[in-house]
Amino acid sequence: MEKGFPIFRQDMLIEEISEVANGYIESEWRPLYESMHEQLTAAFAEIEDAAYGLYLDQLMPVIFVHLEDAGFSTMEQLEESDFVIAQRLIFRNSLEKWGSEDNRSRIFWNVIHDKQGNPSGTLLTEIPHSHLKFDIPSAPVTYALRETRKERIVQGLRSMKESV
Repeated sequence: MEKGFPIFRQDMLIEEISEVANGYIESEWRPLYESMHEQLTAAFAEIEDAAYGLYLDQLMPVIFVHLEDAGFSTMEQLEESDFVIAQRLIFRNSLEKWGSEDNRSRIFWNVIHDKQGNPSGTLLTEIPHSHLKFDIPSAPVTYALRETRKERIVQGLRSMKESV
């Protein structure tokens, strides 16, 4: 990373992409969280879980923009009913099934394609959060998955989460 921004190269494997994304998140998530905490606590009182979307709108787009600058494609065709946060996280491409009410885990997935349109793998983005108050108990994390078909992605992330 340079100047706080993730640096991606077109020849990177999905595992390397995840590693660079995690380096960026690790350096940025807490200062952003602290700077927005009061505002997002107030927002949570009104809009509940949607407050996390406001946070992710600030944290995550840098990753996707820099991936696209390196020649990767990170977005699929949107459907009319899609709800998108952070410019690239589509709710229909996510699951929230793990954890307690005060430390829930939602995982989004984005299939990453190279310049030629070939799938490189899937970037999973895990967002820990509370349903009781505005709280992100630990850093969001990305994981790499070689699978690129929805059924296999869901199967892969379930086995990843359930083996922990």
